[in-house]
Amino acid sequence: GIDLVAMCVNDLIVQGAEPLFFLDYFATGKLDNGVAQRVIAGIAGGCEQAECALTGGETAEMPGMYAAGDYDLAGFSVGAVEREDLLPKTMNAGDVLLGLASSGVHSNGYSLVRRIVERSGLEWDAQSPFEEGTLAQSLLRPTRIYVKSILDGLANSTGIRGLAHITGGGLTENLPRVLPKHLSAGIALQHITPPAVFSWLKTEGGVEDSEMLRTFNCGIGMVVIVAQEHCDAVSSRLQDCGETVVELGQLVDGDSSVRFEGRINWS
Repeated sequence: GIDLVAMCVNDLIVQGAEPLFFLDYFATGKLDNGVAQRVIAGIAGGCEQAECALTGGETAEMPGMYAAGDYDLAGFSVGAVEREDLLPKTMNAGDVLLGLASSGVHSNGYSLVRRIVERSGLEWDAQSPFEEGTLAQSLLRPTRIYVKSILDGLANSTGIRGLAHITGGGLTENLPRVLPKHLSAGIALQHITPPAVFSWLKTEGGVEDSEMLRTFNCGIGMVVIVAQEHCDAVSSRLQDCGETVVELGQLVDGDSSVRFEGRINWS
């Protein structure tokens, strides 16, 4: 439920928009009240984190459409931003790329995650091999919602020129969406130290670095593009709001691609 909200509101905030309200859709073959209650509680928790209203939703029972125990979730959120505050804004070579830490895998790459878990031979309720708790708890840690900290940064500092929510496609495919045609993102991979879950997925699955970067967030859930002269102030403000901030690199002249240098520290 939190993931459902996070994917919507984190996409709104990259446009500079404040999420206003959220609606959900829950579909299943036969309603299990206990499951539905836990899912809706997660949705409500996500809305609380994003400070947006849960104004309604739809629950549908469709026998024959879903196997026993299966359910489907969808949702959407509406936000608002003053036209002059809409992101992205004009960017220049030398603008700094700040990465905000993710809480884990977030909501993308689970086809590969399931294959790796199957290959490992571990059960979902087995002790996680890389941290406390079960393997399922480690892999299903809810997506981090960046709304409060980003809104605070936009309201109380200047120099933020763009934001990129790092979802499916990772840094490789999400950053170019926010870049102008004449600039590229230069990223120093040695500055990234991913959470242990990604190191385990890479090692257990034998996944190449390029595929990890194209499939997972690898520890960076949001990228903030900020004017160089405002970098320290914006970084401090985001840290004061509870974010872990990593300076990833800078914008350089190019073709709206991502240029990786160095290697990730998969310790």
